Amino acid sequence: MQGGYYAGPPEVGRQDGNVPNPLQNVGIDQRLNEQLPLDAVFRDENGQQVKLGQYFSHGKPVILSLVYYECPMLCNQVLIGLVGSLKALTFDVGKEFEVLTVSFDPRETPGLARQKKSTFLTRYDRPSAPAAAGWHFLTGDENSIKRLTEAVGFRYAYDPTTNQFAHASAVMVATPEGRLSHYFYGIEYAPKEIRLGLIEASDNKIGSPVDRLLLYCYHYDPATGKYGARVMNILRLGGVIFLIGFAAMLFVLIRWKPHAGEMERPTTSEVGGTA
Repeated sequence: MQGGYYAGPPEVGRQDGNVPNPLQNVGIDQRLNEQLPLDAVFRDENGQQVKLGQYFSHGKPVILSLVYYECPMLCNQVLIGLVGSLKALTFDVGKEFEVLTVSFDPRETPGLARQKKSTFLTRYDRPSAPAAAGWHFLTGDENSIKRLTEAVGFRYAYDPTTNQFAHASAVMVATPEGRLSHYFYGIEYAPKEIRLGLIEASDNKIGSPVDRLLLYCYHYDPATGKYGARVMNILRLGGVIFLIGFAAMLFVLIRWKPHAGEMERPTTSEVGGTA
């Protein structure tokens, strides 16, 4: 068995007699608006003891990924998919938002976290500051990990026969106050979806007027972990655009319509003839 499995939102955690025992209780339960345990204690990639809440004290939304650093396949795919999406954003890690990558294996060390951080900062390929100060790789003890994974609804299982964990794949977005606002499933994350999720989580404190217009036309669907069209809002917006265009056309026609005194005057030959 490999170090995890792919799970889409509708089937996450479903009990199925055909599923191998280690996967029976594996999945993700959405906990939208759940408060993360900000007092939970972890260690950063430098071995310093930190509380989760200190990454939510800068007024920025936070992307959260739960992995284990020695995972042979799926966790790396999650992080590769995440960094690919982040590279496509005009937002910068550490500037508009923070990223938290947390190991759910209590045996892992800050040294492993440091190596993984170096690898993915190199992949991100943005100026080292503020990215180095904005993407954090944490390890923790069993109690802190349990509190965080339970708050997120992240269910996983250790398989002693392979010395690996079975787990699902997703990244989450949390508000600056530490409440879960979005789940994005799989191992590839559309940059547009991540961008809109960050903007919504920030309560529109980041992003452009165009982004706010997109959020008017699209809404986050928790069932799919994607943004879908708000049909009525698109129709309303189309109606407003039509009315504005029609009013502008009328204005131009009225403004340029010849007035009675400006009608074409007869020529000299038409008035008095030739001498």
